[in-house]
Order: sequence, then structure tokens, then C-alpha cells
Amino acid sequence: MDFNIITVVFVLIVAFLAGMEGILDQFQFHQPIIACSLIGLATGHLPECIMLGGALQLIALGWANIGAAVAPDAALASVASAIIFVKAGNFSADGRNAAIVAAITLATVGLVLTMVVRTLSVVIVHQADRAAESGNFKGVEFWHIIALLCQGLRIAVPAVLLLFIPSEIIQGALSSLPKWFTEGMTIGGGFVVAVGYAMVINLMATKEVWPFFFLGFALAPLKELTLIATGIIGVCLAIIYLNLSKKSNSGGGGASSSDDPLGDILDNY
Repeated sequence: MDFNIITVVFVLIVAFLAGMEGILDQFQFHQPIIACSLIGLATGHLPECIMLGGALQLIALGWANIGAAVAPDAALASVASAIIFVKAGNFSADGRNAAIVAAITLATVGLVLTMVVRTLSVVIVHQADRAAESGNFKGVEFWHIIALLCQGLRIAVPAVLLLFIPSEIIQGALSSLPKWFTEGMTIGGGFVVAVGYAMVINLMATKEVWPFFFLGFALAPLKELTLIATGIIGVCLAIIYLNLSKKSNSGGGGASSSDDPLGDILDNY
């Protein structure tokens, strides 16, 4: 599949934002569910890329920085795998699994690009220090922006290369991957999904939130419910929960603190 110039521009914007957000963590453009969905929106394959992003998001939940060890690059994995997925043109489960395997591999490769950019950032920081010593606030701001632009180019440049690689080469590369490699990556990705899912459950393992967890499983088989309808149900349940919590606290003559920090925060709202 070849892209027109408008699609290429939109994909590069998404890739650039994902690269910057991999450092900023302000708007979460680097998260797989968002980056893949935006790539799908730009290329006209939104439903397929949302499914890819959802599968990658569960894997990325298990990626975390531990001390000086940097987690795999979720931004490059999301953008590059979505481009490969669309260009390959195979939107079946096998095609999605191949894209996930490519994403895990590219996430490891992204660590090398991160190391290069972070090494370059050391030089940029020294330039900002010199500007600060002379009281040049504009210079400090300029070098900070330059460092951030380098992070954006870290994802945008590989995205450009992938966009202009012929689709036949990508399809051939994916089909030439040995079975032991794809199956091994799929199994390993499944282990990481279990870790990410366990982290989510650990965050919501409270008596106030458990009912919503089980209710989600009960509503999941209802295929007639759209995503908007599911969101409305969730908002309504949250409002009902907050109102009931306020009434129960007001009847006791004062706010009572529990052993659940999340419940206390919700009660304060």
C-alpha cells in the first residue's frame, strides 16, 4: 500500500508527537492505543489499528524504567508497527500478530536510538548551561526546544524510512520471519501482557472498585453495545458511586478515612 502526500504528512506529525511525548509524558501520544489509533486514522484503517494498539497497550503496561535501565521504546514500537501493519495489508489475526512481533523487536531497537539522542542531549545541556551562566534565558529555552525536537526526530526519521519502503519488501520481510521467532515473541509478549494486566488489577484491588471490574466482564460479551454506550454506562456508574459515597459520609457526622487511598480521593470529589 502506497500513501499520498497528505497521509505522509499526518503520519509524520503523529510520529513526531509520539517521539516528544516519550520524554514529556504530558499528553500520552506515545502510548500504543493512542499512537496506533492516530496512525490508523491518518491511513484510513482506524478499526484495525485500534485493535493493534489495544494489544500493544497491554504489553506496554509491563514496560517500566527500573533504576538506570530504560524500558523498551513504546513510541517507536507503536508508530513503526502500525505503519508496517497497514503497508503489509494483512489485517487478519496473523497479520496483527506479525505486527506485534515487529513492535517488540523495534522497541528493543528503539533503545539504541534513545541512547544516541540522550548522548546528544548531554552536549545540548552544556550549551544551555552556558546560556544560563550569561543570563540568556532565550538561549536556555532555545536549547531545551532543540533537545525536544531531537526526541521527535528519533521517531519521525524511522517513520519516513518505513513509509517509503515498498510494501512488497515489508510483506516479504514479515513472511520470511522464522516460525520459532514469531511464536517465541508471541509467547514472550503474552507473559508481558500478564504482567501489565496484573499491574492494573493491583491498582484496582479495592472493595470500592472490584464491582466495576466484574461488571466490565459481564458487559463485555454484549456485542450490541457500542464503545460510546459502554463509556456512558461507565460515567453513569461513577456518578452513582460518588453520590452514594457522599450520602454515606454525610450521615456519619464527618468524613471517615479508610485504608483505601483511591476511595478517599474519590470521596473528596
